[in-house]
Amino acid sequence: MAFECLLVSRDPGVVCVMNKLLKNLSICTNLCVSSSKALDQVSKGNTDLIVVDWQDDSAEFVYRIRELTGWQKPTVVALSPGDNTVPGADVVLRKPVTDESGAKSLKVAYARMLCDHRRHARYALMSTVSAVDHKGRSMDVTVRDIGDGGVGITTKHPFTAGDTLSLRLLLPGTERAIYVQARIRWTRDYGAAGCEFLRIPPVDLNILRDWLRSKNQIKKPVVEL
Repeated sequence: MAFECLLVSRDPGVVCVMNKLLKNLSICTNLCVSSSKALDQVSKGNTDLIVVDWQDDSAEFVYRIRELTGWQKPTVVALSPGDNTVPGADVVLRKPVTDESGAKSLKVAYARMLCDHRRHARYALMSTVSAVDHKGRSMDVTVRDIGDGGVGITTKHPFTAGDTLSLRLLLPGTERAIYVQARIRWTRDYGAAGCEFLRIPPVDLNILRDWLRSKNQIKKPVVEL
């Protein structure tokens, strides 16, 4: 997969420079000349990065984006004409934009995007295992998905938020099961629950991270970062 950027600018010079730099990072770019059209684009999802040429209505635009996108927020790079405060921006790039200054700012943005993607990405498993809760009771749970910070499960056992459980899980393509201790973060009436990792032994953590890295197929930049 490739990261997707929404570039909001009417300035041909800015568009030319940023398009080239974003292409170097293997980021797909969609161009919008107005904030209203850009907001419609963001509402469709799949926007990882927003580069906005700061105008009078840009603060309201970014505010509405933050409300719209919920917990998984795109990284926002603001192209500012001066030293004024830029509310809601993760990275500020002063104009005029040059190849050097643009590349430096986008490098910071790219690192943030990559970190956010790895933290939030979930990979389907649907593996049924035996788990032990904090009272020592055993039960079957189905691990639906797994990511860098936790797992999603379904079970007939009545968990509540704050409960803990431990389990051993064999990831597809690996040679040994990993041991995981996790805490329930949320539950649903139909037996689904979201868990955050509490403890994974170092060797098992390396197995998990190597496995996640093999699944995380982000299109690589064509330039060295």
